[in-house]
Amino acid sequence: MGRVLLVTGAGRGIGAATALLAARRGYAVCVNYLKNRDAAAAVVSGITGEGGWAVAVQADVSVEADVVRLFETCDRELGRLNALVNNAGILETQMRVEAMDAARLQRVFATNVTGSFLCAREAVRRMSTKHGGHGGAIVSLSSGAARLGSPGEYVDYAASKGAIDTFTIGLSREVAEEGIRVNAVRAGFIDTDIHASGGEPDRIERVKAMVPMKRGGTADEVANAVLWLLSDEASYTTGAFIDVAGGK
Repeated sequence: MGRVLLVTGAGRGIGAATALLAARRGYAVCVNYLKNRDAAAAVVSGITGEGGWAVAVQADVSVEADVVRLFETCDRELGRLNALVNNAGILETQMRVEAMDAARLQRVFATNVTGSFLCAREAVRRMSTKHGGHGGAIVSLSSGAARLGSPGEYVDYAASKGAIDTFTIGLSREVAEEGIRVNAVRAGFIDTDIHASGGEPDRIERVKAMVPMKRGGTADEVANAVLWLLSDEASYTTGAFIDVAGGK
């Protein structure tokens, strides 16, 4: 199969755009999804329709047994893993911190933080030269919210992405001598359907005036940054962040 990439949350938005672009760059792609089988199947069809190779695998990245099964399925269907994109993430209804309960916080951190740790763990076990692997690259999706805090809306989501920033730095230094590069992309206001999850599908229209470039970004623009970090062109880049946020 050549190079093998696993993208979490790849049925929609940034994950789907990353999977499609990666396939065009020669990767066989494991398209992870949580619930929407049809959306994931459409991504796979888009890849195979262009002559690429992909499989869709359902798994909840916040569940350890699901993550183990996801990676084992990728091993079996596509071969040795070369790259991981930690993209799966959730946010909940816009809310001030004073109104948040523990159950909400647990849901957000379980997917956004614990899920990224678990997937990176499985990737390192496969890619590290310490474990007989041949190296590889991990890119996690962070957010401009990690720097700005998302007051009045998603402080919990922002905090989870702040954790991803710290995780990226720590893991990158931990595995740098083992052939694995670890980086992150901080996405800004990107026009995807995740905003509907927060109760404001047209959020980009409201906030774009705050962006120096005066527009929202696209999933494809984020995917291009992710693929550069995965590529050999970024061979001396680890522990780094690319802000795809229009200057915000």
